[in-house]
Amino acid sequence: MRFSHACIESIGYSLPQEIWTSADVERRLAPLYERLRLPEGRLELMTGIRERRVWREDELPGDISIRSGRRALEAANWGPSRVGALVHGSVCRDHLEPATACRVHHELGLGEECVIYDLSNACLGLLNGMVQVAQMIELGMIDSGLVVGSESSRALLETTIDWLNANRSLDRKSIKAAVASLTIGSASAAILLVRRDLSRTGTRLLAASARVRSRFHGLCQSGRDEAAGDGMQPLMMTDSEALLTEGVETAGRNFERFLGETGWSRDDIQRSFCHQVGVAHRRALLERLQLPEANDYPTFDRLGNTGSAALPTALALGMQASPAPAGTRCALLGIGSGINCLMAGLEWNGVAISGEPLV
Repeated sequence: MRFSHACIESIGYSLPQEIWTSADVERRLAPLYERLRLPEGRLELMTGIRERRVWREDELPGDISIRSGRRALEAANWGPSRVGALVHGSVCRDHLEPATACRVHHELGLGEECVIYDLSNACLGLLNGMVQVAQMIELGMIDSGLVVGSESSRALLETTIDWLNANRSLDRKSIKAAVASLTIGSASAAILLVRRDLSRTGTRLLAASARVRSRFHGLCQSGRDEAAGDGMQPLMMTDSEALLTEGVETAGRNFERFLGETGWSRDDIQRSFCHQVGVAHRRALLERLQLPEANDYPTFDRLGNTGSAALPTALALGMQASPAPAGTRCALLGIGSGINCLMAGLEWNGVAISGEPLV
């Protein structure tokens, strides 16, 4: 997939104020740790995640998406009536129906002719949304589109901790399937894309490539969707080792196609932003793709794995922390359970970014 007319105009993001350190999580797991005689510090040592954040209990994903969406529009000084498409791309949503995009659309004051829908694809939803909006711009359907999503980790963290403490049949081997759930954090991001001739930034979305190896769809699964609703208590079981191995393999296969679509060599990539899983995943991915860690910006150590919001949030935070010069070639490297891989190439020329600084 190659693009000629799509630019990223702004990014809005939101982060929770409530912080759970890995030490805090282990204290909540005291009954399990005492029964299995697990050493303290194990969780941070295994994952590289020092802390993750959670939204307030009374906050819905749509509440946060509205906030991030406003930030993106205001940062770009882009009127709501100009937005031709709204994609809500997170796993988390307010209700099974209607689409969370409906409420976000209403609160942002977008027009009646705006195309809106929810898009769910594990950790790739927002990146998928960016590609879809870019395609709409390329086809001349719209002049601009907003992709937004908010991931909420509180319910999964609390349910996993309660299950681990209560299930006395678990041993050191069987608890491994729940470890990935303890790394999940909360975050929100919104990306405004506009037609190139209307853009003030000129930060172009150049190309994207996708790869899927769906025979590995069972490596990471949550509970059945019928359980959703008020009082939902989600659980997720993950074969972390196999998911890492097959995810990195999928990325390796997709990367060669990505280089072909962008026309880049590895040495042309000056910045990379990956989905934020943990220290082992980042190291294995960059080694497989032969990309230097020095050019990559991690956030998992402070935010955990924030699902579909992870990659755009890392892009925003990384560019705020160390602004890139005009013409910088950036690789967005997304992997989602399923297993799906989506990569996108940007020519960075500055983007308006609005959000709370990460301290």
